[in-house]
Amino acid sequence: MSTNIVWHEASISKAERREKNKHHSFILWFTGLSASGKSSIANAVAQKLFEQGNQSFVLDGDNIRHGLNKNLGFDEESRKENIRRIGEVSKLFVESGQIVLTAFISPYKEDRNVVRALVEEGEFVEVYVQCSVEECERRDPKGLYNKARNGEIPNFTGISAPYEAPDNPELVVDSENFSVEECTEQIIKFLTEKNYI
Repeated sequence: MSTNIVWHEASISKAERREKNKHHSFILWFTGLSASGKSSIANAVAQKLFEQGNQSFVLDGDNIRHGLNKNLGFDEESRKENIRRIGEVSKLFVESGQIVLTAFISPYKEDRNVVRALVEEGEFVEVYVQCSVEECERRDPKGLYNKARNGEIPNFTGISAPYEAPDNPELVVDSENFSVEECTEQIIKFLTEKNYI
């Protein structure tokens, strides 16, 4: 890292942006196994937020790997770098006064805690999308579990690589027993009650 760089303060503060947007800015960090419903729920929540006039954007794991993180693999070090980059991008969204919804497996507690530490208290809402590996494997919309079982995909979370469930997330949605719509309503209710929106 270069030592010849200096942080330049923005002319518009986070507080001013929040005031103009009429809502808090924060990260809604969706974590869970592949096929647990993270992206579906995150996009449904984003749609509701948009309909209510909130400024929001979804960062999706697969989509990010098409551009910003296309040079990363799925070994442990690459996964850590993937989450570090997303954390930094998410922080920029928070500074811009927006709600950023991130849908990433993000299997390691330590990496999620690194992102939490990047922002201020109340700016990181961890949403654990709880779904058993058996149900995720049954769904398998992309055929990834089948490939992982056949040895075609190494380091596949839940099969040949670990997933560390959050110890104390702000919110748990049970996508195995509740629909995308029901999980979405639960999240919107939580955000409303906490005065985030």
